Amino acid sequence: MSDSKSFSNFNEQQNSPIQQLTDRERRKMLRQILVGGTAAVATTGAFFSREENVLATTLAQPEEQRKEAETDALSGASRQNTNWAKFSDLKKPMAKATFVGDIKLSRMFLGGNLIGGWAHARDLIYVSDLVKAYHTREKIYATFQMAEACGINAYLGHHSHIGILNDYWDKKSGTLQYIADCSNLEGAKRCIELGAAACYVQGEANDRLVREKKFDEIKRFLETVREEGVPVGLGGHDIETIRACVEKDLLPDFWMKTIHHDRYWSRRAGDQEHDNVFCRKPQETIEFMNALPQPWIGFKVLAAGAIRPDDGFRFAFEAGADFLCVGNYDFQIVDNVNTCMKILESNLKRARPWIGA
Repeated sequence: MSDSKSFSNFNEQQNSPIQQLTDRERRKMLRQILVGGTAAVATTGAFFSREENVLATTLAQPEEQRKEAETDALSGASRQNTNWAKFSDLKKPMAKATFVGDIKLSRMFLGGNLIGGWAHARDLIYVSDLVKAYHTREKIYATFQMAEACGINAYLGHHSHIGILNDYWDKKSGTLQYIADCSNLEGAKRCIELGAAACYVQGEANDRLVREKKFDEIKRFLETVREEGVPVGLGGHDIETIRACVEKDLLPDFWMKTIHHDRYWSRRAGDQEHDNVFCRKPQETIEFMNALPQPWIGFKVLAAGAIRPDDGFRFAFEAGADFLCVGNYDFQIVDNVNTCMKILESNLKRARPWIGA
């Protein structure tokens, strides 16, 4: 089942003149602006959408900073700079759909593991420290800005990241919505107080609560967050976790469930997992999640970088996920949005009806 109609409607509703150009004309204009810098931004008058305003604001910087960034762009992004020239390759912004209530989410949005340093790098012991070193505060801001320029409108990260989002909203006038990944109720309360759009029980935390049969704690989380007036979700790596919550009538406003296939190099049935398997029963997951009426956010869809985006995104959407939470470096965002949109507008073999239009 394809959701292409809703995506085309979304794009038709954009009022920016640049969206009315052909892809070739649009990309040519963007390249001219990237070369022309501040003066070109001031004279084109073409940037009216949120995404394009983010780009225009970023380009309108002092000449010496722009030239430094252009030098870095020759070899791609660096820790100090983001390759904004890559933006000219964007074919169209990320499509959005209704999530819960009046909240609209981009069908793919940013996950927070890379920013938090939880890299799941198998036996490469230095990678988590490396990604934390790469993600300076300015690099995080640039990643968020690139995401917004590409139509991504949400970030899902650990509840300790609320301070980063507050700074981004205040210092960069960012509008990314924040979905708080919570390991405890106190973290959720703080995030709600400081502006989170939604909260959910972290997958590993919920797996543990179910194993220990602490269903009262899950119920208290659901009730407390709902009383605060924001959507509340439940996560899980194990399909048994989701099944147990349903059986106990612990029904959230949305689900967070891992989904990926098991056809990748570091996944060998019967071998020790070595931090490389996040959805152990994909077929059971598909069958059970397809029967649930709540929105489903699929995560770990690339098995922490072991599966190519064109493969993992398609598998997750065809499995029934309504939205994807995907960790992105700044230099991956444009390509991942292009890949995701191409898949969404293709003939998806999807049994579960789309939730959100």
